[in-house]
Amino acid sequence: MCRSVDVQTAVLAKNDGLAAELRADLAARRVTAVNLLSSPGSGKTALLELVLRRARERGLAVAALTADLATENDARRLARSGAPVKQVLTGGLCHLEAAQLRGLIDGWLPDGIRLLFVENVGNLVCPASYDLGETLRVTLMSVTEGEDKPLKYPTAFGAAHLVVLTKTDLGDAVGFDSAVFSAAVERVNPGVEVLRTSARDGQGVDTLLDRVIAVADGTVPHAPLLAADHLRRHGHDHGPAETHGHDHGPAETHGHDHGPAETHGHDHGPAEAHDAHGHDHDHDHGRVAPATPA
Repeated sequence: MCRSVDVQTAVLAKNDGLAAELRADLAARRVTAVNLLSSPGSGKTALLELVLRRARERGLAVAALTADLATENDARRLARSGAPVKQVLTGGLCHLEAAQLRGLIDGWLPDGIRLLFVENVGNLVCPASYDLGETLRVTLMSVTEGEDKPLKYPTAFGAAHLVVLTKTDLGDAVGFDSAVFSAAVERVNPGVEVLRTSARDGQGVDTLLDRVIAVADGTVPHAPLLAADHLRRHGHDHGPAETHGHDHGPAETHGHDHGPAETHGHDHGPAEAHDAHGHDHDHDHGRVAPATPA
């Protein structure tokens, strides 16, 4: 158990150092990076497409990077907004890391971009412990997922600068209890703002964009309950015994935005998911697939 804790601490500490460097570099370029975390099916892609569209309507220079285990579906959807989009296919890796993000944006992120949205892999466990050098971390969940989700995933919600509730148009249909949800959020992250949104009717989209712009303009975001040192000590929600033990090193930048997708040809096999018993799994960098506007 001691070895597992030591390995994970070292991995997270290295990632934090790279994230701090990336954060400084992005700040020097006046880029505000927004890390979007949620479980699969939360509706974050639909919401992000609207946010990108509204940002462009306001004349803002925005871009998006979206990560998935497979398919380029999300990139195609986001590209409909007209914003530059890059798809990352992780090939089984359940989260992004700072070294990967640096490699992905180097040579790709267009000059003059002000807002960069990073749609992390749909997963509320692994991504929560990895700082990407973002300016703002947003955790999303839909009304269909249950009011107690913040209590089940305290790291993801406790480390958020902003919490976004999605699919609010379905709240009555599924019997969503807003008061219970708000109490759960407050318990794991006191004082964090909760925005209620709906990609179907547009509720909250402009407010979310306003919050991001305010941070870009210098407004200090909410200080989340869980700081980086807490994440290093406690790791993921499974507890300190879980160790991923992978070290990706510098991520590579792949091809052009409209060229063919490249693949490294690694075979992940059953190591696609991290288990809860502290087993180490080796992963590659995944592959980057260029976004093609639909």
